[in-house]
Amino acid sequence: MSRDDELKEILDNTAREIARLSPNPRTWLSWLIYLLTRLEKEAFGGSTGSTVEYKEMLSALQDAIRNYFKNGSL
Repeated sequence: MSRDDELKEILDNTAREIARLSPNPRTWLSWLIYLLTRLEKEAFGGSTGSTVEYKEMLSALQDAIRNYFKNGSL
């Protein structure tokens, strides 16, 4: 199994577990914020380039969310 496939499996399982334990999507916001906070700590624990790349990723995520609301898909 490739690293990408392994990550997808982990994320799929995590999404299922969040939905199972907290079935109301409205409550997922706090968990998404928690995940982004943890990822931020991982990025900022590395080199300075990681912090820039993390902020670029957040900007791309923001664009993807805007596109989702415009077009109905990511």
